[in-house]
Amino acid sequence: MSQPIHVASEYSKSSKSTSGFSLWNVFDRQFKFWILLPALIMFVGLTIYPFLNLLMMAFSTVKFAEGQIVWTFSGLDNFHTFLEDETFKIAVRNTVVFVIATVSIEMVLGFILALIVSQLTRMASIARAVLMIPILVPAIAIGTLWRLMYNFEFGIFNRVLTFLNLPIQNWTGDPLLAMPSIIVVDIWHWTAFVFLLMLAGIESLPIEPIEAARVDGASDWQLLRHIILPLLRPTIIVALMFRTIFAFKVFDEVFLLTSGGPGNATEVISLYINRVFFAQSRMGYGAFLSLVTIATVAVLLILYNRLSQAQRRSA
Repeated sequence: MSQPIHVASEYSKSSKSTSGFSLWNVFDRQFKFWILLPALIMFVGLTIYPFLNLLMMAFSTVKFAEGQIVWTFSGLDNFHTFLEDETFKIAVRNTVVFVIATVSIEMVLGFILALIVSQLTRMASIARAVLMIPILVPAIAIGTLWRLMYNFEFGIFNRVLTFLNLPIQNWTGDPLLAMPSIIVVDIWHWTAFVFLLMLAGIESLPIEPIEAARVDGASDWQLLRHIILPLLRPTIIVALMFRTIFAFKVFDEVFLLTSGGPGNATEVISLYINRVFFAQSRMGYGAFLSLVTIATVAVLLILYNRLSQAQRRSA
């Protein structure tokens, strides 16, 4: 009789261990979902809900009446206003000019600086620290600094022109000089960002192809064109994507230096949307312009993503 009891007891132990193991697996699988719940709630609260609210506002007329916000469905009225908005067209044109000028110059300068610093054997850390300073300075400080430097009466640029017996310029008040002046500020501010990305990419390049090319007698230009640039293409695409998006959303430099003036010479999309929302209190139309901007940035992201995928397939 002892043998069956022994077998039964072993079966009981194995069944308990099996059930405990399965319960633990169930808990383990569910735990992965429960641990993501706070992040999901934050994502819905900070992203999905505001976007849906913006979408509803874009097709409504929002006004303040007796201390309350009154929503009135307006259909495609904001779309018709958008088609006839000449100021927004000027803002788009200025933004495109700003993005093309700043991004192209910053990419070239950042790459050149990264190449130079990567070849340094002495004081390389000091050079990196100095070149990083612009992106560490707050935007309000940058705007104030350059506004003083551009000042018509006592700015350093006009003092230099006076010393050289050249006519002084109204850097931020002349419609022909205002946008180039802001472009210079943005280049000074964000070239360091491109430099850091490029430097990280250059320092992570494999040494073997470069050394093999040098042994074969390749010149510096051939090495740069046929070895370094192709290997650095993923980093270039990432830097180009980030800088294009950041430049497309430019606000601080324009607001602090010219506030969109003189006239509409430096009016950009972000500044115009801010003015529609707060200065003109046309929140419905401002929401519609925000949707247009979001859609444009999304298209840019899709294009860069496809460019990156094409580069990976060709590599």
